[in-house]
Amino acid sequence: MRFSTSVVAVATTFTAVNAFGFQGAPVRQTSRAAFSRKTALDMKYRVAVVGGGPSGACAAEIFAQEKNIDTVLFERKLDNAKPCGGAIPLCMVGEFDLPETVVDRKVRQMKLISPSGVDVNIGDTLQADEYIGMCRREILDKYIRDRAEEFGADIVNGLVTAIDIPADHKTNPDSQYTIKYQEFTPGKSAGTAKEQKFDVIVGGDGANSRVAKAMDAGEYNFAIAFQERIKINEEQMSFYEEMAEMYVGDDVSPDFYGWVFPKYDHVGVGTGTVVNRPAIKQYQKAIRDRAGDKISGGKIIKVEAHPIPEHYRPRRVNGRIALVGDAAGYVTKCSGEGIYFAAKSGRMAAESIVELMKNGSRLPTQAEIESTYIKDYDRAYGPTYAVLDILQKVFYSNNGAREAFVELCKSKYVQQVTFDSYLYKKVQGNNPLDDIKLLGETIGCLIKGYAIAKPDAEFSNPVESLKRI
Repeated sequence: MRFSTSVVAVATTFTAVNAFGFQGAPVRQTSRAAFSRKTALDMKYRVAVVGGGPSGACAAEIFAQEKNIDTVLFERKLDNAKPCGGAIPLCMVGEFDLPETVVDRKVRQMKLISPSGVDVNIGDTLQADEYIGMCRREILDKYIRDRAEEFGADIVNGLVTAIDIPADHKTNPDSQYTIKYQEFTPGKSAGTAKEQKFDVIVGGDGANSRVAKAMDAGEYNFAIAFQERIKINEEQMSFYEEMAEMYVGDDVSPDFYGWVFPKYDHVGVGTGTVVNRPAIKQYQKAIRDRAGDKISGGKIIKVEAHPIPEHYRPRRVNGRIALVGDAAGYVTKCSGEGIYFAAKSGRMAAESIVELMKNGSRLPTQAEIESTYIKDYDRAYGPTYAVLDILQKVFYSNNGAREAFVELCKSKYVQQVTFDSYLYKKVQGNNPLDDIKLLGETIGCLIKGYAIAKPDAEFSNPVESLKRI
C-alpha cells in the first residue's frame, strides 16, 4: 500500500518541490541549556529504539556506530510480515545502501483502472534502469535490523509493556527512562519480565505506538489496510512480472484505492479506508472481483490487516523521547506511502540527536531535538504531505473525480513528473506552460469524469471537488 502513481502533478507542480530533495540536517551550535552529565568522559549514554521496522532499524544503526552510545533495539516479533504494499522508491535503494536481494520485483508498468473499467498504463516515461521496488517487509526490515546489529546494536526480541517517565526528565540530565518489557526466547510461549534504564528513547513502534502513549503524544485518525497474499499460477504471475495494478471506485474503497502488487512468488491484493473501516472485508471482496481472472483460482496464503496513520501526531518529541515513522504519523495521503519516510525520519532523528550529543559527551534538550530533527523533517517533507492531502480530497471523493483522475494520468507530462517525484523525492524539469495546460486539462477531465459516472446530488458539480480542498 506504499505506492501509487497517483501523485499527479496537478498540485505537485504548485509546491516548493525542491524541498523533496532535502538530504540532511545542517550542523548547528547547541544551546547553553544542553544537558551535560557530570561523570567520567568515558561514561556511555544508553539509547533505546523501540520498533524494528525501517524507522527504528535506520535509527538504531546510526546510534550503534557511536562509541559512547549503547544502543538497544526492541522488536516484539522478529519475523513480522507487516501488511504493506511494500513499494520503495529507487532513490531509497542507493540512499540506504540496500542490496537488490531485498527487492522481489522491479515494477516498470502501473495500470490504473477507473470505476467504469477504463484503464491506463503508466510507465513509458521510465528509463531502462528505473523501477519501483516491490519488497516483502519481513525481508527488508530484517536486512536493515541485521545491519544495525552488525554495527553494535543489541537486539532484544521483546514486547515493551510500559515506560516510566520521571517527572524531572526535561530538566535533570541524571534522570533516566525505565522500559519494562517481556523478553521472548525460542521454544518458550511466555516472555520473561525485565526492565532497563535509558537516557534517550526513539519510538518507531508503529501506529499503535506504546512509546507515543507513554509520552502523551496525542491521538490521530487512522485508516485500516487489509491485504491478502495470494499464490497464483505461473501464467497469471507472468502478467505481474513488471506490472502493478491500482483500482479506484466506491466499490473497492470510498476514500482510497485497491491494489494488486507483485511479490516474490505471489501477489499482494488489498485495499484501505478511513471513513468506513467496518466494511473493509466488503471492499476486499470487491478488489478480488475487479481483478477477476488475473487472480482467479489463487490460494490465499496470508491475511493481514494494520492501522495506518492519517496525519502527524500532535506531539512528536517529549523531553528526550522522539517519535519516527508510523508512530509519528509519517504516512502520505492519496498514495499511502510510508516506508521511505519511515526510514528517512529514523535516520534524520538519530543523526540530529547524535550531533547534539557531541560524541556522547552530553544529552540534548527537547527544544534542541525539535529545532533540528522536527524542523528539518517538516521543512523537507511537509509540502509533500500537504500536496497529497489535496489530491486525495480532489480525486478520491467520488466516482466522477476518480474517472477524471484516470483520464488525467494519460498525460505523459503527468507521468513524468509523477515518477520523478516518487522515485527521487524531487520534481525535475517542470515546464510552466505545461503546468498551465495541465490545470485546464484537470478541469476538463473532472467535467468528463462526472458525465461518465453520473454522481449523486452531493457531487453533481465538478467544481465541488475543487472546493473540498
